Amino acid sequence: MTALAAYKEPDQLPASEPMRLAKLFGLRGDAGSSDLAFADRVAQGLPVTAAFALESVLNLVARDALYRVVSESTLRRAKKGKTALTREPSERIYELGRVIDQAAKTFRGDEAAVARFLNRPNAVLAGRTPFDVARSSSAGADLVVKLLRKADAGVAV
Repeated sequence: MTALAAYKEPDQLPASEPMRLAKLFGLRGDAGSSDLAFADRVAQGLPVTAAFALESVLNLVARDALYRVVSESTLRRAKKGKTALTREPSERIYELGRVIDQAAKTFRGDEAAVARFLNRPNAVLAGRTPFDVARSSSAGADLVVKLLRKADAGVAV
């Protein structure tokens, strides 16, 4: 089963974003039990496995897309030391996870559609790709999520 397969049945998805993200990141325990618990988990540092859980989806964008979000050396160091990622890469993973979650909801788990959306230059984003805007900053990720929500609501974007 692929990372986005659960999104094909929207009524089977967890209702809250933290619960969906915890599932997408492969987190266990109470990480997605509330917005606050998830915020605390990100602030304390996500496990390196959360980044690798997104890799299959990010590979649809580009072969090295994960390393455009978090450097290979940072991931290697955390994996080797069996430590959590620091706050900054955890927040980048979180923001990109929000974008992937919304794209998967909008396109009902269609990996090809998610990849096309993330890779295709968008006029609303001044010709930049949603992936590049989303990884540029948290404000960029928010903008892409808003764009997807508008599309999901039937507004032309």
